[in-house]
Amino acid sequence: MEYRNLGNTDMQVSVLSFGASSLGGLFHEVNLEDCVETVRKALDGGINFIDVSPAYGETLAEVNLGRALDGIPRDRYYLATKMGAYSEAKGDYDYSADRTARSLHESLKRLGVDYVDLVQCHDIEFADPDQIVEETLPTLQRLKKEGLTRFIGITGLPLKVFPNILERVDRGVVDTILSFCHYELNDDSLADLIPYLQGKGVGIINASPTGMGLLTTRGVPAWHPAGKTIVDGCRKAVDYCTEKGVDIVKLAVQYSCSHSDIPTTLVSTARPKNILDNIAFVKEPMDQHLLSEVLDVLKPIHNFNFTRGRSENRDPIRNS
Repeated sequence: MEYRNLGNTDMQVSVLSFGASSLGGLFHEVNLEDCVETVRKALDGGINFIDVSPAYGETLAEVNLGRALDGIPRDRYYLATKMGAYSEAKGDYDYSADRTARSLHESLKRLGVDYVDLVQCHDIEFADPDQIVEETLPTLQRLKKEGLTRFIGITGLPLKVFPNILERVDRGVVDTILSFCHYELNDDSLADLIPYLQGKGVGIINASPTGMGLLTTRGVPAWHPAGKTIVDGCRKAVDYCTEKGVDIVKLAVQYSCSHSDIPTTLVSTARPKNILDNIAFVKEPMDQHLLSEVLDVLKPIHNFNFTRGRSENRDPIRNS
């Protein structure tokens, strides 16, 4: 496993990291035994960064992750959680100072740890930017001083939310950003933001190398925000790989982990075999000829996007 610096933090993170959303049963029903085995195999395979949120399965992911980490030395992994988003289905978002503090304390209890390495404002496209700058981040700074977290981050789908916040806070207030669905085979628009983020000293966490199902044979779940053009365009790439007898997920994971300036990419599963497969993928060289062919198939929808959140936080839509 390769390891890279996460921005200006002291964390040397594995290029492939573990997203624990699946432990909350977001994609299929889960059992504790599989959750525990998946996490342990991830750690044994060299993954050292784990990301979770109370929103995943309405705290179930944190509960299952805490059980999986029980008895594992704390210095074997970096642990990140989030606050602010608690249930997308119910529209439960709360970035207030009181809820922020309570959320972190509750997460620590569920996870069975005294501190997290990183706490992140989750899905800030659903927040008032003024509140994030004037209330949420100062609260997290206080919790940091109390030793409950070592670093602070922000996450979101629209790329514009990151500079919108970073331009309004002092350097070092935000240590990381987590972006998803913007560095994958069909959409590499996050790359345009890398020089800016590096200039701010902010570490980059990438997530959803398959675009939340776009680049899988299973396809997208019903709740997926992508439009038909993107879904159909990605399906062509999936079918192309299937016809050639290759796994597009392997290529997708390898591609997302290949950018040297993106320290880590999150993958999520609650199945032990899947995490072992993903670990094997990043240890193998990428088929450059196949990559070129698949990018050519995806070219008609390159960087087509989807967005969400409050109107002032949404990215402009590109679909042509």
